[in-house]
Amino acid sequence: MTLAEEHDIKQRILLAAKKLFALQGFDGTTIRQICEEASANVALVSYHFGGKENLFGALFENFFPNQKIASIDPSFHPVEGVRLVIREVTLYRHSEPQLISIIQQEIILNTPRIQKIREHVMPMWQMLRHWMEEGRRQGYFAFRSLDSAFMSVTGTLLFHRDQEYWMLLREDKKPDVETLAEDLTDFILYGLRYNGQ
Repeated sequence: MTLAEEHDIKQRILLAAKKLFALQGFDGTTIRQICEEASANVALVSYHFGGKENLFGALFENFFPNQKIASIDPSFHPVEGVRLVIREVTLYRHSEPQLISIIQQEIILNTPRIQKIREHVMPMWQMLRHWMEEGRRQGYFAFRSLDSAFMSVTGTLLFHRDQEYWMLLREDKKPDVETLAEDLTDFILYGLRYNGQ
């Protein structure tokens, strides 16, 4: 097998796992199902990833923007930092809905895999919390409780707004991702009692 063929089969396995974990959950998905979806030999999951748990971790190494997050300067202006997180999370949710679904399932079920998710996701949330706290300290925001404000912002960003459950109550057509990011930014900054423009 050439390097290109190995890379191709690894990618097919990763994409199949991401799809099936999002649809059926980690525990509801077998290695056999992943390999059938990927048109791959079952032994290749062990060969390339060392098993299903490691395959789960590989999803975050391959499909989560780790390098982009690591490159963000934490000394960014706090308001611009909050704006950045809102926009990037919104764009990421739009581009990787399956991984977002996996993250949310794992958190809701409080699985042992949460620690793997934390390793990748927490740096971004820590920056958001830092910028919110710094923005309040510098007088840009006037929210009362950092914990309440932080959880409200993350809840707004992670809310399943496109689920079928809510369609009966929606009047507007689904906005494009840039409009959604602007709407969420306006809503969140208002909630933080931002005193600027």
